[in-house]
Amino acid sequence: MTANLSETLTLLLIEDDDGDAFLVEELLKQAVAPPKIFRARTLEEAKAKLTSDIQCVLVDLTLPDATRLEALEEVLALAPDTAVLVLTGLRDVHVGVSAVQSGAQDYLVKQDVDARLLARSIRYAMERKRADLAHVRLVQAELTAKENARLEGALLPGPLLRTSAIQHVTRYLPGSGGTLAGDFFDTVQMPDGSVHVVVGDVCGHGPDEAALGVALRIAWRALVLAGQEGDTLLRTLDTLLRAERKAPEIFTTLCMATISPDLSHARMRVVGHPPPLLVRDGVVTVVPGTPSGPPLGIFLDARWTEIDVPLGEEWTMMLYTDGLIEAAAGEREELGVDGLVDLVREHGRIDLDRLISHVGTLSDDLAVVLLGRRRT
Repeated sequence: MTANLSETLTLLLIEDDDGDAFLVEELLKQAVAPPKIFRARTLEEAKAKLTSDIQCVLVDLTLPDATRLEALEEVLALAPDTAVLVLTGLRDVHVGVSAVQSGAQDYLVKQDVDARLLARSIRYAMERKRADLAHVRLVQAELTAKENARLEGALLPGPLLRTSAIQHVTRYLPGSGGTLAGDFFDTVQMPDGSVHVVVGDVCGHGPDEAALGVALRIAWRALVLAGQEGDTLLRTLDTLLRAERKAPEIFTTLCMATISPDLSHARMRVVGHPPPLLVRDGVVTVVPGTPSGPPLGIFLDARWTEIDVPLGEEWTMMLYTDGLIEAAAGEREELGVDGLVDLVREHGRIDLDRLISHVGTLSDDLAVVLLGRRRT
């Protein structure tokens, strides 16, 4: 009966016995699509031939330079993504079972092999390997998703607010790539009633950047609670960033504001970050004088000018990361700050969900904090 291999495969046969090798090759010639077979007589010779083109390895468990499971372990280490089928001349089921337990997809006793069985075993071994790799990728994806969820939770904490006089709304959306980034925000109210808020963005994407964002966010909260503020706080964050970043080109932009206890004015430092949006007595503007200094992680002697912002009796302020203004909106390549102001003016107020739905496709992560004085 014809062997059931309907596609031309590339195999590596590791077999020192010429007779056994000849038998395997002759049996595989009977396949519908005979495979391309490379042969190695020793494990050392196999190392040079075990390339990415090899789809399945047939390995004898007794070689001149390796015995029993040593040969299998070497092959598995050299080709972890390739199907491996063990050939043994030993009528010992335990050897074959041990081989499968060690990572082989199947085993065959040479004396029992015919063309159909050999072809079917190769095909099944390859399918099992695909299933194994798919399962590994699934487990890795699940672990990554759980880790990303933990990182996102640490990047986006609940506010420490004790007053009902402040409206506080946050939003976070991942960019179109779906890769975790280092956007973060936090809000803390001090015993004197002042409200501190920060929105930050670590450049780049990935778990390292997200972890760095978490570290900076937690450090900011700890420093605020300890009474630190202004340039002293920023220099401490800059030192932490330089110590924790994986590459010297990594920098961080952020905007932080301190709202006075009577909620009538704010002191801001806009650190290489997009300017906050302010709706004051119905007038939509951006905070002037921004940025007040460079991003963290670039200049060792950086200074940041404090921006004093009168708020008045009725106001709403929005701090955001650049994912919002870099989104594609309509015929424009990017929304931009001016486009953002125009949208808010069209809506008549800052409605976060409506605003985000109108900005278009996000190319980067988006983090937003909206603060407003509630009407009494």
